Amino acid sequence: MPIARMLKEDTTAADVIARVLQEAGIDTVFGMSGGHTGTIFQALSKRQNGIRTMTVREESLGGVMAEVYGRLKRKPGVLIGQGPWVLGNGIIGILEAHLSSSPMLLLSDFSDVTQFVMHAPYQQGTGEWGSWDARASFGGVTKQVFQALDPVPAVQAVQIGIKHALSGQAGPVAVLFGADALAGTVSADSSPRIYPMEHYLPPAPQGADAAAVEAVARVLAAAQLPVIIAGNGVRIAQATEGLAKLAEQLDAPVATTAAGKGCFAETHPLALGVFGTFGTAAANACVGQADLVLVIGSKLGASDTAREHPAVLDPERQTFVQIDVEPRNASWTFPAEHVLLGDAAVIIRQLGEALAAQGVKGAGRVGAEKRVAAVRSEHGYFNAPAYRDDRAPIHPQRVIGEMMKTLPEDAIVTCDAGENRILMTNLYQTKKAGGFIQAAGAGPMGFAIPAALAVKLVHPERPAIAVAGDGGFAMTMNGLMTALEHDLPIIVVVFNNHALGWVLHGRGPFAAEFNDFDHAAIARAIGCNGVRVTEPGDFAPALKEALGSRKPTVIDVVTSLDAISFADVTSPLLNPPKAKQKI
Repeated sequence: MPIARMLKEDTTAADVIARVLQEAGIDTVFGMSGGHTGTIFQALSKRQNGIRTMTVREESLGGVMAEVYGRLKRKPGVLIGQGPWVLGNGIIGILEAHLSSSPMLLLSDFSDVTQFVMHAPYQQGTGEWGSWDARASFGGVTKQVFQALDPVPAVQAVQIGIKHALSGQAGPVAVLFGADALAGTVSADSSPRIYPMEHYLPPAPQGADAAAVEAVARVLAAAQLPVIIAGNGVRIAQATEGLAKLAEQLDAPVATTAAGKGCFAETHPLALGVFGTFGTAAANACVGQADLVLVIGSKLGASDTAREHPAVLDPERQTFVQIDVEPRNASWTFPAEHVLLGDAAVIIRQLGEALAAQGVKGAGRVGAEKRVAAVRSEHGYFNAPAYRDDRAPIHPQRVIGEMMKTLPEDAIVTCDAGENRILMTNLYQTKKAGGFIQAAGAGPMGFAIPAALAVKLVHPERPAIAVAGDGGFAMTMNGLMTALEHDLPIIVVVFNNHALGWVLHGRGPFAAEFNDFDHAAIARAIGCNGVRVTEPGDFAPALKEALGSRKPTVIDVVTSLDAISFADVTSPLLNPPKAKQKI
């Protein structure tokens, strides 16, 4: 079939851009109308049946929502708005996308006035003398920046931007429009010609070389104590089901990185939980015993490897096999004797087929289950006595224990940064793949609430629970307005210890303490449900009531400020008794 041009009549560039987004399968966009991008919002008003426009109260909300949308949907999360504020306020989501490889598209502008670009107009980001340099600034936190000063390049930049955001290791791409780019029109006779978006989408995800896969399958089959380490790349590739099948077929325990937490159910008999600095003692022990380590979709950062602690991972005594879509990530931290480059979901499927051809069909699975059961029994596994602590103020470990008992299997928990996230990473047990999202790339505060909003958009049928400290809650509590306006009944659990707990316990109280605010009362004033909990026995009933509500709910839990030590959230393997210290 011959290639047809996209347009048959004159159309504004903004209208064509909206069409491009819809043709790319993007069903939701986020942002605030401002600057030249207001014309894009006008165009989106004509496509409300195909694209939902989420107007947020501040760009940081839109940035995180777009990042999480991209992480969950494997389509670019789109953030639209004026240049200085998309970058300045939206940076937490943009940087998280950059470091966590989430596909993202930023549609922003130079805020320029064409004939006055040399006279430093208000807000201008063209980089001319007297202006700020938007290209250079966006370039530091994105895969690529495209500049469009005319209508046709404006359309093509969006098409290529979508392709680039999805290709290889995904990430954020910025398209910056000049004043004339969105105001003009394009036509069938425009030069260069404009073609439909389908021709710009990247090819289907590719697997690894077949011979290399067969060789790796033989190595995996020969291993006596294999272990799988699953990172966020498993989630990005939407490979959680394939991971579970491969683990069972290979008869291998599964540990996840902190970023990968949630891509493998921690209730599975082969699950070890998170390994590394803030991982479970069982995971670190089992990974340390492995003779072969299969790493899927992880860069193996310093926290993942417990700062390259040789008792956990050591290439001099363990064989490493690494699967990654980005060649630069292979053998980055540790030398990998075997590397498979390509999409994690495709390669997992290839390995399963190759193992089956070699007669590996999971018959010995009980062997790995015994290994996992043994380390769980020796080191404990989501059964800490602190889950049952009856003291008040409430210990956060008790809150986490009640969440584990009360939340349904399909709940999705999003975490903020700080002490609450460290505790949740170590102590909260996910019951189903996909049940946990955290900002482990950049780790910004103010992540949990907008992340839960995005989760509720993508999975409206699943409960979405944001867990934040009182510091993180204060940063994005305006997200509750967005929750009401767009009918997104999220639940927010606030660990309210009147402090930046992570800072206070690590460096002391100076510049780390807050006044005691009633966040539940704030929620009620906005129009949400709000419950303040001061006694341990009152939290579970409040959570059950929130799960049954159709309104956003904030549960403000007054939590203890008792000092937490490294020993509370790390395994003895990494923190021998003589080295105990406050964090």
